[in-house]
Amino acid sequence: MRQATFAVVSQEKKEVQIRPVSWLRRRFQSVLDEAGITLDGPNPWDPQIRRERLMTRILLYGTLGAGEAYVDGDWDCEQLDVLAERLLSSEIDERWDNRTAVSPRELLAYLSNLQSRARARKNVEAHYDIGNDLYTAMLGPTMAYSCGYWRKANTLEEAQNGKHELACRKLGLRDGMRILDIGCGWGGFAKYAATHYGVEVTGVTLSPAQAEYAALWCAGLPVRIELRDYREVRESFDRIVSIGMFEHVGPGNYREYFESVRRNLTADGLFLLHTIGTLRSKRTMNHWMARYIFPNGVVPSGTQILRSAERILVLEDWHNFGADYDKTLMAWHANFESAWPALCARYGERFRRMWRYYLLTCAGSFRARQSQLWQLVFSKRGVPGGYARVGL
Repeated sequence: MRQATFAVVSQEKKEVQIRPVSWLRRRFQSVLDEAGITLDGPNPWDPQIRRERLMTRILLYGTLGAGEAYVDGDWDCEQLDVLAERLLSSEIDERWDNRTAVSPRELLAYLSNLQSRARARKNVEAHYDIGNDLYTAMLGPTMAYSCGYWRKANTLEEAQNGKHELACRKLGLRDGMRILDIGCGWGGFAKYAATHYGVEVTGVTLSPAQAEYAALWCAGLPVRIELRDYREVRESFDRIVSIGMFEHVGPGNYREYFESVRRNLTADGLFLLHTIGTLRSKRTMNHWMARYIFPNGVVPSGTQILRSAERILVLEDWHNFGADYDKTLMAWHANFESAWPALCARYGERFRRMWRYYLLTCAGSFRARQSQLWQLVFSKRGVPGGYARVGL
């Protein structure tokens, strides 16, 4: 690659230094101008370039290259969340990912099931089994790893309890009901529902670390935690809930997922699906996120959900509170940074940069409203007289 150069004379050593001025840098800056972003600029959201190779990495690998370069220390930014918000609001990221061509990863997603039963366990363990010390510090006392509901909340704990209460009310939980929690995590919803509503909960997860924690945390309550795939469940439940798990199901399994819900739901039962949503149907997610944070994860679109549930379940209610995920992610980031002195020896600086990039760029995505958070309520045959949404 040919590039122009200019000379700078050092005042201290009186020697000539040659610094490259890349046409690629100028090209990047001309695009970033649209979003009010300046390379090495004075604003806290301006990226500070440490190594010029960053430009080439982004040109060749798009968002994957940008993320890897950040973890490697090729660039820094004081307010990553604001930078991400500005980039996503201007849709600049889409241009650099070259969506006109099908990437090898996207082709693989079409040709094979990246979330098959054999792969699903490995996908889950790669993220959720990295250390309960990390998640305990980041998530706080509710151990809820999904979007909180901030309408009446001032703290993360209040927001997460608000989300659990909202789900319980939408499902109309009553004493003695049997509940299936698909992807129960560390048992936060199961514990809340059993404690406050007197229901019996069966939680299923593929994460050994989550299952062990949840079983201990819910000891003494009518809660059973099982280490198994949702596709293996064959029982009868009055209500089914799935919070923050559908992003791991994959488009090739959506139909089977809803069929599994129907199979295990009583005739008058209700199902609540709590999931991140995207504005465009895809079979893969952001390449960096899929490689380093959520292996083989896919965020569904509304079209993908409805097509997959067609003639299986009746949609009763659809609630979007995606803006609340921005607050949730920023609270997790604050907890993570506060706890870092106790975590650093085990996880190391590269992990810190990776996790910071993950949390803050996701916050920017929700703030830009490019990512959504949906709660959908389905019935098996339609609620007689219609479903009545509870006061939110």
